[in-house]
Amino acid sequence: MTTAPRGLGRSGQTVSAVGLGCWAIGGHFLLDGKPDGWGAVDDAESVRAINRALDLGVTLFDTADVYGTGHSERILGQALRGRRDQAVIATKFGYTYDESQRAITGTDISPAYARRACAASLLRLHTDYIDLYQVHVGDAGTAEIEDTFAALEDLVDKGLIRGYGWSTDDRARGRLLGGHRGAVAAQFSLNVLSDAPQMLAACTESGLAGLVRTPLAMGLLTGKFEADSRLPADDVRASGHNWVTYFNDGRPAREYLNRLRTIREILTSGGRTLAQGALGWVLARGEQTIPIPGFKTLAQVEDNAAALDHGPLTPSQMVEIDMLLARPAATSPRSAQDQTQ
Repeated sequence: MTTAPRGLGRSGQTVSAVGLGCWAIGGHFLLDGKPDGWGAVDDAESVRAINRALDLGVTLFDTADVYGTGHSERILGQALRGRRDQAVIATKFGYTYDESQRAITGTDISPAYARRACAASLLRLHTDYIDLYQVHVGDAGTAEIEDTFAALEDLVDKGLIRGYGWSTDDRARGRLLGGHRGAVAAQFSLNVLSDAPQMLAACTESGLAGLVRTPLAMGLLTGKFEADSRLPADDVRASGHNWVTYFNDGRPAREYLNRLRTIREILTSGGRTLAQGALGWVLARGEQTIPIPGFKTLAQVEDNAAALDHGPLTPSQMVEIDMLLARPAATSPRSAQDQTQ
């Protein structure tokens, strides 16, 4: 079975049911003086991996101007030369950065900055339009965001972007986004170990696509980590950022390893790898959900893309996982909405 493409919200565009996240291929950069990248990266391998993804039917690529302070966008643009019409590009803005220092310096979602950032991203991506342009600052104020949305509507009208979204884990902000004409998608964190029924409900209510980041729990759901695993200091998972919940100073969090052990057999059923099972769980959470797992190698792309052949987990598997994890059943967008009312 090959999983059918999914609609990108109200945009009229369709994308592969599994996309790819391009944070890791940006290489080294800093946030608050700590690594925010995923260690050393091979640009040639990144280009090969992106082209392999296209060959395997993956069409959605999500990046941000701040990933590697512009490097991720440049590599994606390089890889898509001659194949731009086969890809749907999603990128983000809102974090300011010093490219010479490869460091994040602050935030800015003002209309003027949005226009400048869009122009810069278009150049790096070697394209004259962006399919999905997203606000990257998840906790941006709801008053100031209205001016930002107005600027994004103008960019839609000018044909520089085809639609816009917001990377946020807050349901109220997701619903606010959904009330605007050019809005097509919300991006939020979701995986089998950490559900997000409120954001799923917000997307369902507003007709937004749900781009799912951390569908593999920052790599924990690939199954390659044990309790004594230790990541290098230049990896974001060893950086000490307080929002890195699945790893503690480079070591996998024991509580998540234990929960994974409980459901591993279900996720690997039917010949799936663990990563494919985790992506199948996300696919089963609703027709609007589109996981965007990260990658650094061609092999990782092939593993992730094969989730399209396996498709979503079955309803009975979803119920069994919820029972094993001792949480309310969450097998459909409707049930996700019920949990928030």
